[in-house]
Amino acid sequence: MSRIGKRPITVPAKVQVTIDGTNIAVKGPKGELARQLPANVNISQEGESLLVSRRDDTRQSRQMHGLCRTLVANMVEGVSQGFQRRLEIQGVGYRAQVQGKNLVLNIGYSHQVQIAPPEGVQFAVENNTNVIVSGYDKEVVGNTAAKIRDVRPPEPYKGKGIRYAGEVVRRKAGKTGKGGKK
Repeated sequence: MSRIGKRPITVPAKVQVTIDGTNIAVKGPKGELARQLPANVNISQEGESLLVSRRDDTRQSRQMHGLCRTLVANMVEGVSQGFQRRLEIQGVGYRAQVQGKNLVLNIGYSHQVQIAPPEGVQFAVENNTNVIVSGYDKEVVGNTAAKIRDVRPPEPYKGKGIRYAGEVVRRKAGKTGKGGKK
């Protein structure tokens, strides 16, 4: 049995869960999420907790058991507390700012890069170099942060670019500049 799959999911008091067969809808103060689970996974609500179980012991059911439990747990956590990803911008003259809802990046290109947030995602900027992507859907927040990082990923020689907070960038030595053939 999956160790992750058999753990119950506690539902906070301010979150409402609706289960209709394989469909689950979660509504909370931050937003509302819905998802259809695979047919070989059961979900049931017992009091203030949700239990995810598998219908049979086939390989696919075992694979989906822990995944579905984690997806439902992320839905419950997202509508109650929300998620955020932090990005750091490093480089001389590189900066970010929020104009309206859009994120505007000045990162060494001849033009500014504007990124519009998807539904349910907000941008915040601290000290012109720290970008915070927040929202209630973990998948959308992570994808949005990855798209921002892809605009200018950190390069290995000087480390300039956009990176996740706490990300370690492996650096290369570069050219020595002396020696060589005569």
